[in-house]
Amino acid sequence: MKRILIPFLSIACLVLIWNGYSQHADSKTDLFHFKHSYVGDNSAVANIVKELAHHQELHQIALETKQTPYGIHLTYKDIETEQVEQEIKETVLFNATYLFVLVDNVDRITFTFPDYTFTVTRDKLDSWYNTQLSTIEQEQAVTKLIQRHLNSETKINQVFAD
Repeated sequence: MKRILIPFLSIACLVLIWNGYSQHADSKTDLFHFKHSYVGDNSAVANIVKELAHHQELHQIALETKQTPYGIHLTYKDIETEQVEQEIKETVLFNATYLFVLVDNVDRITFTFPDYTFTVTRDKLDSWYNTQLSTIEQEQAVTKLIQRHLNSETKINQVFAD
């Protein structure tokens, strides 16, 4: 009886462990599932934001849907890093890019941090990237675009020059 029971229990444990790992690997949300969302869809916006940079420091999401231009206001807690201002600027650009790609009718996004507030408009980022963000249909294209533009502090500061 022990000869049968021990191998059976071992196999059962391995199957359970493997199943747990594969479920965890699939748990990351496919952001492009939310492509063509609208600012008024608070659940879609929240699901997008919880997958973006520094989501763990996000304190509050406010949707500005009463009148155009429509907006999203994201309030963050402190970000702990050595170069706080640069990290915040990169986070603003990264997160705004994804939101402008995925949410069709968002015109502006305001990011509030304890010591900084930045507002980024769709027109400004479209111009900075020299592409219409709403036309991007694949996550790889967004990643490449962001990587190309976030490689220079001078380039990043162009967005925040006003």
